[in-house]
Amino acid sequence: CALISCWIFFASFIKIIDMAVHLALRVAMLFLFGVGVSLLINLMQAQKNQVLITSEMWLGMVKSGMWVPPACGLSAVAIGLLYPTVDRLLGDPTVAQRTDWSSVIRCAALFVGLNQAAAKIDFMSHAQLSLCLAAMSLGLWFYFDGSRSGLGLALVIALLAAAVNQMMICLDAYRPSVDFVRVRAWLPCIFFSGSVTVGLAGRLLAAQANSATSSSAAKSHGD
Repeated sequence: CALISCWIFFASFIKIIDMAVHLALRVAMLFLFGVGVSLLINLMQAQKNQVLITSEMWLGMVKSGMWVPPACGLSAVAIGLLYPTVDRLLGDPTVAQRTDWSSVIRCAALFVGLNQAAAKIDFMSHAQLSLCLAAMSLGLWFYFDGSRSGLGLALVIALLAAAVNQMMICLDAYRPSVDFVRVRAWLPCIFFSGSVTVGLAGRLLAAQANSATSSSAAKSHGD
C-alpha cells in the first residue's frame, strides 16, 4: 500500500510539473507574440508617409513608449488564456479542434493587413474608415473563428481596450502619433481583430498542451 501511494503521489507530481511547463511555454509564446505585433504596428504607423526609419527615430519611439510592448504582451497572455478557458466553461472546444498553425499564420497576416490599411489608406471620412474596418474585422472573425463565444469576447475586449486607451489619452499618459479622431475611428476594430487573432493562437496552444499532457499521463499509466 505504501508503494502504491508513493507511485500515485509521484505520478501526480509529474503531471503537475508537466502542466506547469506547458503553461509557462504558452505564456511565453503569447507574450512574445503580443510584443512583436506591437512593435510591428508602431513601425507601420511611423512609415505612414513613407518615411525612412533611422536608428535615431527607432530609439526615440522605444523611449517614448517603452511600456507599450510589455503591456501588449501581457494583454496577449490574458486574452490567449481567456479564450480556451471560456470555451472549456461553455463546453465548446470546436474552434480549437479545427484550427491549425496555418490558420493562425493566415489570420495574423490579415490582422497585419488591417493595421496597414488603417495606417496608410486615406479614406474619404472617418465614418467610412470605421465601416470598412468593421466589415473586415467581422469577416476575419467569421472565417477563422465563427463562434458566438469568440464574438462576444472580442466585442467586450475591444470596448474595454478602447475605453482604457481613451482614458490614458485624456490623462496624458501618452499621445498618438497620428490624428486623434482617426485613432478613435479605427482602434476598436483593430482591438477586435487582434483579440480574434490572439484567441485563435491561445486556443491552439491550449489544445496542444492538453494533448501533450494527456499523452504523458497515458504513457505513465501504461508504464
